[in-house]
Amino acid sequence: MQLKTKHLKNISILTTLFLSSFFTINAQTKIDGVAVVVGKNIVLDSDIDKFKQEIELRSEGKMKISNCEMLEELMKQKLLAHHAVIDSVNVTQSEIDNKVDRSIKYFTQQYGSVDKVVSAYGFNDLQDLKKELARVQKENALIEKEQVKITQKVTITPEEVRVYFNGLKAKNELPEFPAEIELAQIVLNAEPTQKEIDRVIAKLSEIKKEVENGAGFKLKAIINSDDPSVAQNGGNMGLLKKDSPFIKEFKDVAFSLDEGQISEPFKTAFGYHIILLHKIRGEGREVSHILLQPEISDEKLKETEEQLKKLKLDIKEGKISFEDAVKKYSEDEETKNSGGLIVNPYTGESNFDLTRMDPALYGRVNELKKGELSEVFYDETRGGKKMYKVILMKNRTDTHKADLVNDYVKIQQLALAKKKEEKVTEWLKEKIQETYIRINNEHKECNFKENWKKESK
Repeated sequence: MQLKTKHLKNISILTTLFLSSFFTINAQTKIDGVAVVVGKNIVLDSDIDKFKQEIELRSEGKMKISNCEMLEELMKQKLLAHHAVIDSVNVTQSEIDNKVDRSIKYFTQQYGSVDKVVSAYGFNDLQDLKKELARVQKENALIEKEQVKITQKVTITPEEVRVYFNGLKAKNELPEFPAEIELAQIVLNAEPTQKEIDRVIAKLSEIKKEVENGAGFKLKAIINSDDPSVAQNGGNMGLLKKDSPFIKEFKDVAFSLDEGQISEPFKTAFGYHIILLHKIRGEGREVSHILLQPEISDEKLKETEEQLKKLKLDIKEGKISFEDAVKKYSEDEETKNSGGLIVNPYTGESNFDLTRMDPALYGRVNELKKGELSEVFYDETRGGKKMYKVILMKNRTDTHKADLVNDYVKIQQLALAKKKEEKVTEWLKEKIQETYIRINNEHKECNFKENWKKESK
């Protein structure tokens, strides 16, 4: 279906711009050909290939795009970015910093640690990585805001939505909407006993005393620390800065120490730590740490599981509503105050595309009908926090052809997006004529939709 493919392409271009740019940001311009210059922006030959690969990957091979089509999409982005600067579009440093922080968190989750991200993309250190990410994110923000500026007065009427829908129906091009679900959860944490917490704190205090009496901190970290990266770094965290993506409690302690000083044991979401401050380097602190995570007994785990199973039974028997159970018992801070509602981390919305979910979560909820509860199951965070969960299928719609009544909001969004796209296309035609554009001879053979070559018509 043409509409579906076209819509997917436009969405993919915009949503994957950052990731695709990130794959290319460390390319060496000297050994990479310049395909196009648009205003003061360039597109490299390598950008075309890598954007293509990213889009085909994101569409799971369902969408193919030629080099010329890809180049034209990239030229559109560069033209938008160029004129955003001319139009004095404002992008604040705090906006960029927030986007960079979210990006680093995302990549850290994928690779396991910041150091692995820095190494994977060939940067010298975190600061170099953040500097390049800031450049990419600033361009993305310029593009987004220029599009908003161009289309801010575009609106859609109910009649236009109806005409749009009937037009698709007449051409047998109605989109197919995937199965979507809405989930809520109750979480009970399995907490260590106070006796076990006291044991861990005493152990860290003992290690601190031994190091202060001459023992090697690195060896103590290798022998004792529960940090999974300790085998590679001996507990050394490298240069820590106030804007580094570490948890606040850790940074607060690190920046309170003098050179050579070891902290008292302190708690974070990952467990209990002690920190050794090696050196103060300008605004940075070179630190090492030892992490100990209190053990949770099998008896405590079983007790927590049984508590949640009983609560699930009470909900099924109508003794308490799911929402009241969340409010009274759930220990997940992110969902406790929203009735347990789980937010999709990729969209920021509560709906999940059933076909694009985390495989583990998909396996637990795929067979649930609306209003049904999952089995109670064990889960664990990256920081080692142990818990049991039960999930409610709040809402569910199966894969279906678009329907004007049931899917009005989605169809309205598609119709509005098409109208905005037409507005941007009008803008492109005008700005292409007044913007400096140079296309490499190799790419002048492309048959572009717009007159990028500025040929006489």
